[in-house]
Amino acid sequence: MTPAHPEAFEFLSKRRSRPAKLLAAPAPDRETLRILLEVASRVPDHGALVPWRFVVLPKSECEKLAGLVAARGLERDLDEEAISKAETLFTTTPLCVAVVQSPKESQKIPMSEQVYTAGAVCLSLVNAALAKGWGANWITGWPSYDSEIQTRLGLTQEESIAGFIHIGTAPAVPPERPRPDVDALITEGIL
Repeated sequence: MTPAHPEAFEFLSKRRSRPAKLLAAPAPDRETLRILLEVASRVPDHGALVPWRFVVLPKSECEKLAGLVAARGLERDLDEEAISKAETLFTTTPLCVAVVQSPKESQKIPMSEQVYTAGAVCLSLVNAALAKGWGANWITGWPSYDSEIQTRLGLTQEESIAGFIHIGTAPAVPPERPRPDVDALITEGIL
């Protein structure tokens, strides 16, 4: 039997993302972030394809991205609230990591598994940051799917943004939110 890790289990049983709009400086320094990215990369990866990569956006780059988000929102004729909400996420965050789903050609590994792996990296990065005492939040939203924003972040046509992971200092632990009724989600056996 694998050794138990009660502290890790306790952390996971109570983990709670911190709202990105409330994150403030300081953010992890370069060395700390590298460690968080190493931990985040320890995910199931059928075939060891590594179908993800990171685009690191420190505060100054987040501010540039906020300007691009505002401009793209206007070009796309989005409503002011949608533009403002997305723009504010990037003007207020002290650090953001775009996790890029970067598929690899494979006869054996289906694309869906590669997508799941990139999603696992997003959650692992949030959990690694939270476990080290930082605030973190996984956000997508319309900027994640905008082709111009993807291009400006250096994505190829085959790549997509699995999530923007905002990391910084959280002012407080947010209140618990309703969780799913697990019993209602369970079925057993073969039909």
